[in-house]
Amino acid sequence: MANPSANRLNANPLPLWLWVNIIIFLAVWFYMLGARTLVPTDEGRYAEMAREMVVTGDWITPRLNAIKYFEKPPLQTWMNALTFELFGLGEWQARLWTGLSALFGIALVGYTGNRLFNFRVGVTAAVVLASSFWWAGMGHVNSLDMGLSGMMTLALCGLLLAQRDTASPTEQRNGMLLCWLGMALATLSKGPMGIILPGGVLFIYTFVARDWRIWQRLHLVKGLLLYFAVTTPWFVLVSQANEEFLHFFFIHEHWERFTSKVHHRDGPWYYFIPLLVVGIFPWLGLLLQSLWNSAKQLPATFQPGKLLLVWACFIFFFFSISSSKLPSYILPIFPALSLLIALHLERKTYRGLLVTSVLMSLIGLAGLSVWTFSDQIAALHNNIVEAALNRAYLPWVGVTSLLLFLSGIGAALMARYHQQRAIWILAWSGFACGQLLMLGYEPWGRYIAGTEHLAAITAELKPDMKLYAVGRYEQALPFYLRHTTILVEHPDEMEFGLQHEPQLWIPKRTDFMQQWQEQQSRGIPAMAILRPDIYIQFVQQGLTMRVIAEDPRRVIVSSVILK
Repeated sequence: MANPSANRLNANPLPLWLWVNIIIFLAVWFYMLGARTLVPTDEGRYAEMAREMVVTGDWITPRLNAIKYFEKPPLQTWMNALTFELFGLGEWQARLWTGLSALFGIALVGYTGNRLFNFRVGVTAAVVLASSFWWAGMGHVNSLDMGLSGMMTLALCGLLLAQRDTASPTEQRNGMLLCWLGMALATLSKGPMGIILPGGVLFIYTFVARDWRIWQRLHLVKGLLLYFAVTTPWFVLVSQANEEFLHFFFIHEHWERFTSKVHHRDGPWYYFIPLLVVGIFPWLGLLLQSLWNSAKQLPATFQPGKLLLVWACFIFFFFSISSSKLPSYILPIFPALSLLIALHLERKTYRGLLVTSVLMSLIGLAGLSVWTFSDQIAALHNNIVEAALNRAYLPWVGVTSLLLFLSGIGAALMARYHQQRAIWILAWSGFACGQLLMLGYEPWGRYIAGTEHLAAITAELKPDMKLYAVGRYEQALPFYLRHTTILVEHPDEMEFGLQHEPQLWIPKRTDFMQQWQEQQSRGIPAMAILRPDIYIQFVQQGLTMRVIAEDPRRVIVSSVILK
């Protein structure tokens, strides 16, 4: 690893050691985008939606499994579809938008830290964000929350750059326009929270910092014109094409999601606390002190530390009180936390770095202890397939745990007299271990996605053949097969769309059995993916099927009986 020991660095040009680290980091980052199978649910879902957009040519009405799907706006589906048009279908293509969104956030945080404070704060903030487990991990997962977070980072950094005390009138205007653009793109990524969350932050900051004049520096008229110019066209076009859209999207999908348990994604008030502890790793030992220091910032015309604190705390609180919770919802707070941690590290905090290093070693030691009980852990699974997969994954846990243990010791030794070296040891080991754990999960990913059976399925599946999904919906296989399925009995998340297009599914299992038998009698081949318990029931009821592939999660059958 290159030596970052210089105490003061010039912004132009970038020093050679930093270029070396950036190049290595980017090489690993982009390689990992295509190193794994798309894992259900999110990755398969959003890849398939983009594939169907390309196939149908309809860029207004999003569809999943050929069914109208209005849960989220289309920005990510558009970006994925554009990527597929340019580079073809594949794993890295499906993850390119989220990967670039995460890198965009890292670059923005680095640039903003440099302009607001100094070059070293900018570099450290970028390093902290790039190595935080949740940010680096979700940057390699095809889900909406990283795209949203990248755009919200644009809003945050635009606001910080515009409001800094040294900003010229032109810089203030341009920074605020970037902020409004970020909110618009965030809205097209995941809905009204793209403007609601930054708006809430602004209101709270105004009172906490007593910065009433900030409202005179927001360029409200130009900003609102830009915001609506970006967001309005799609909402108008999709509403004209689908009269049911507005009520479902704004009332059911956002108001009811936040205020009720309609999506069955509720959790306790402390749901996100352990996720934050894991997500900010390896910088946990610096988190609380960084937040405390920002709260003590002395009054000034603009107080960026307090704005960052409000951003992180309000968004965390907002999702904690929501009745709908998923682990990736708190991703937008990590850029703010990275800047706060970088500011804290400017204080030459030996104790904080030492605690962080010791925590890394202790976590590595805990992982090594788990590795020693690999056989017992593997035996916890009640089928031999999953037990074998678990046993195969544990060596990856052992290697990463050893790396964490040794890196923590190395960083602790450097913490007092070579703080920058300690920071980079923590960053590289945290980033590398996160990527190794994701890479080692690949056999599990193939199993969950069902891609081990692709050869058996594609050997018989023809483009015009009906493929049923009975009692389950495969979120990844349709993308890999380039083939939608006919849902039977289980509408999954497409229930709303099926209410308006009921001809696209079979609500009752008995109707499926009748259709299956009719097609057999007419010599029309079909295939079905069944839950194992449903397959057993079909056998007991005398339904004629031929198994072409199976595992503990699914049984894949054909209507063609070989003689």
